[in-house]
Amino acid sequence: MSESASDNYRGVWGHRIGFGTKPAVLMIDFMKAYTTEGAALFAPGVVAAVAQAPRLLEAARAARVPVIHTNILYHAPNCADGGVWVKKAPVMTAMVPGNPLAEFCAGVEPGPGEPVFTKQYASAFFGTSLGSMLHATGIDTVILAGCSTSGCVRASAVDACQHGFRTIVVRECVGDRHEGPHEANLFDIDSKYGDVVTLDEALQAIGRAA
Repeated sequence: MSESASDNYRGVWGHRIGFGTKPAVLMIDFMKAYTTEGAALFAPGVVAAVAQAPRLLEAARAARVPVIHTNILYHAPNCADGGVWVKKAPVMTAMVPGNPLAEFCAGVEPGPGEPVFTKQYASAFFGTSLGSMLHATGIDTVILAGCSTSGCVRASAVDACQHGFRTIVVRECVGDRHEGPHEANLFDIDSKYGDVVTLDEALQAIGRAA
């Protein structure tokens, strides 16, 4: 096929959903396993995302836009609460209490009063009460930052759409271990499930929400 993916999708996929009136910022799995050189999960793209994400956090907090965090932790022996996923991806077994790699990255830690949803699978919505809490507080837009783009960010973006939220992914604030999956998943999310926007666009929308 000679045409580009953008040309092939044009006019079929890629409509804009836009921001609603009451957003929340969802910080997905910014854990040290992704930013520690030598760790199996180390992802240079996440290091870059962590460097940009404080601007998003600061704006949300200043505007009193809710900020929610997620992490991955396994508590059962042999990470059995990770089910088939840890069999498919045994690298995830690093996410256990007491492992420094399972701690939040410096600069993007949860602030006072900001809820943390602990999950065992990719999506922030799977097996958690996140969707119910957001609906109960009238949130209509979920702004996503975190890692990895091709894993937990994508899964959370798809589920956010399926739970009825306008889904926004901030390009500079998500990252992956390789540019190929990162860009492919941003393209797919932007085409079918939500809008991929720049950090400046997200900051403007948060300012309007304030």
